[in-house]
Amino acid sequence: MSLQVNIHEAKTHFSKLLTQVQEGREVIIAKAGKPVARLVPVISDKPERTPGSARGKITIAPDFDAPLPELILKEFEE
Repeated sequence: MSLQVNIHEAKTHFSKLLTQVQEGREVIIAKAGKPVARLVPVISDKPERTPGSARGKITIAPDFDAPLPELILKEFEE
């Protein structure tokens, strides 16, 4: 459901309009009765992260932090 307000009313009651938008309502801002802008809530497209969701899916090799072989180290130095 949307609410249409004129620019002057939007400026005067902007905080109240934002509260309504946060509650899910759409607000149309009009100039001389013609819609020019729409305020809608921001919806995050990122899924919520669940800590520990990769538990048991990742393994770290025992020699993970072992020094690199000389041949590979030389490639970094060149």
